[in-house]
Amino acid sequence: MQSANAKKFRSELKDYMDAAIAEPVRINRRDGQSFILMSEEIYDGFRSEIQSLQRRLLGMSEIVDGKTKPLVRGEDRTTRFKKK
Repeated sequence: MQSANAKKFRSELKDYMDAAIAEPVRINRRDGQSFILMSEEIYDGFRSEIQSLQRRLLGMSEIVDGKTKPLVRGEDRTTRFKKK
């Protein structure tokens, strides 16, 4: 990951935006704060992965809490979604 201070980032903004297409860029302030510049495509990928992991975690917590029922072989699992 490339890194730059705020002054250098401002002066070479276009170059850092081009670099952020391939990988995130860290921008450091004098006071120690850091920011990350990344392409929208990379950001969307991160968000999608986080949402996927959250759904898996929710599913696993339901299993651990006993909120699921065992699958019966041959049972139609889609009946709960069908209109009555």
